[in-house]
Amino acid sequence: MKVKIKFEKALEDKIRKLSKEKEGPPPREISLKARKTLDGNIMIMDHEDIDIVIMPEKGKIIAFPKEEHNQEIYPAQNRLFKFLSKKGIIDPSTVQGGNIFMSMEGKMVVSEKHNVNQVTLLNISKFIDQEKPNMLIRKAYEEEEERRLTEPGPEDSTEFDPKRHSTKKGSMYPQRPYGISNIYRM
Repeated sequence: MKVKIKFEKALEDKIRKLSKEKEGPPPREISLKARKTLDGNIMIMDHEDIDIVIMPEKGKIIAFPKEEHNQEIYPAQNRLFKFLSKKGIIDPSTVQGGNIFMSMEGKMVVSEKHNVNQVTLLNISKFIDQEKPNMLIRKAYEEEEERRLTEPGPEDSTEFDPKRHSTKKGSMYPQRPYGISNIYRM
């Protein structure tokens, strides 16, 4: 025997509204170059200068430099940890240099209301999206500079003129010793 319950239209709308509030916002998808290690850490390798590791068991986020060390590593790490501290993901007083050369780490804030790992991944994705234009500009600049140096145009080069080039150049002649070598005679 089936039982049908009829609600008033207003009550039915309230029930639908409450059930939608309990569900929360729809899940958001992000795309990252990430791997999960055997011990459960999440490694994110989307950034050009740093690799970001989330350690859920230790409650840490660590930023390691990529293999090529350059002057952009520390500023990139600094921007990452400032971004995460402004979003409330890490405690800014815990940001410090790591025990691996040129690494930086910070402790995640504990929350029982939210899934810290998902919120951290979402905010790191936002940080990388924010950094992508700068990374693309730098990459394009480096490619253009390499092209300019390896394939100079007519405005960047001159033709060979033998009249402008002499056999003897400079002020130091190779036949005669220079400097103070005459002082030490016997």
